[in-house]
Amino acid sequence: MYLKRLFIFRKVSIFQQTTTPMNNDYRSPSFKRWLDKLQQESWQLELIISGFAIYALILAYEPISINISEAMNSQQTIKMILWFIVFISWAIFIFNLTLHIVLRGLWIGALGLRYVSGDIDYHKLNYSKKFTKHLKKRVGTFDRYIARLEKYCSILFAISFLVFFYILGFFTILLTLTGLSYFVTEVLNLKGILKKAIGICMVILFGMGILLTFIDFITMGYLKKNKYISLVYYPFYRLFTYLTLSFLYRPLVYNFLDNKFGRRLSLMLLPSYLAIIFFSTLYYQNSNYILKTDISSEVYSYQNHYEDLLIEKTDFGNIITIPSKVIRTPYLQIFLYYTEQIEDHVFESNKNLKPKEDLRSFKSDFVNINIETNNKKDLRLDYLKTLNEIYSIRIDSSKYKADFIISTNSKERLGFETYFNIRDLKEGKHILRILAPPADSTQVANDTLVTIPFWHFKD
Repeated sequence: MYLKRLFIFRKVSIFQQTTTPMNNDYRSPSFKRWLDKLQQESWQLELIISGFAIYALILAYEPISINISEAMNSQQTIKMILWFIVFISWAIFIFNLTLHIVLRGLWIGALGLRYVSGDIDYHKLNYSKKFTKHLKKRVGTFDRYIARLEKYCSILFAISFLVFFYILGFFTILLTLTGLSYFVTEVLNLKGILKKAIGICMVILFGMGILLTFIDFITMGYLKKNKYISLVYYPFYRLFTYLTLSFLYRPLVYNFLDNKFGRRLSLMLLPSYLAIIFFSTLYYQNSNYILKTDISSEVYSYQNHYEDLLIEKTDFGNIITIPSKVIRTPYLQIFLYYTEQIEDHVFESNKNLKPKEDLRSFKSDFVNINIETNNKKDLRLDYLKTLNEIYSIRIDSSKYKADFIISTNSKERLGFETYFNIRDLKEGKHILRILAPPADSTQVANDTLVTIPFWHFKD
């Protein structure tokens, strides 16, 4: 019993020595010895963190895909760009961590093999002198191979989290810009020339800062080396240190940049990212005439126009949806998805509806007080009246008058909904067309916004 307690005590004390420094002074020898010990054992932590991070990234794929699909279908350009950046970052992060785990697994396998067979014995291979000389020079010893794998793994792991912090910094800048914009427009309630002047100054300031920071990043600190350019860059550097949260990881960056092997590996990774993007766009075209597209026509039915086919969370309707390809009811429901383009058409057709200040921007519910007035209700009715005038509906050759109202669909997407009586419609295939204002304002006739084939059969 005494020996067992002594063994447990020794094991706990060794663990404490490994995980807790004897002295918190980073200049002390004991602290450096503690770091060296942690450095040797860090591969275990790397594997654990990489595993958890990959698991979290896999879980994050679905919400990212949903937001990208929603932004694309609602034609929200800014939101789509932001989520696309998030998706690219997600892909880079998961690629780096997966590659890290693969290389670390190879490193562990190499260690096990070294325990069994030791170093490479080129004499036992009995190759010719030419090949033996070449292999000794290029391949080297087995220990050299293990050391190289260790470098790749450690630097790749550090790069992965550097990328994460760079992306985090990018979004903190965007949040800062959004917050300042909201403060100027909503809190200070500035309007007119003063608002434009402040907005232009903000754009110039942040634009120059982002550009200079990006140039300094891709040139690995060139702007800090030039005597005169550094004077201009220094104020932006200090400002963006806090905006990008780089004070949290800047020592890691500089330690990485002064390492030749690390710089070489980062340059090797960039073509890998581009190659992944390229190969992800490849597909095999197996027909000369039949192609899969996202545009419905008289001879092609795109599934995103039919509500009953929007099964997955990432499935969103495109412009117009109807309940199904086969309609068995005496009425047809049509849902028109709201987009900013629709509102622009309404403003062009009815100048009285166009507000003096466009309120379509990022908002916050924290201090948002929405007061419904009679004037606003009347304008909303005019809005719907104008919408129903400029958008018309045809089924085959018959024209139907639209009577849209504001609504949301099963996926809580905002839009306009209407119903049509198709009791007298013949059974069989029919073509639904939504006619919208023409893209060219000089045209008189409306353009076809979307064409949807469907079949009508009576029960």
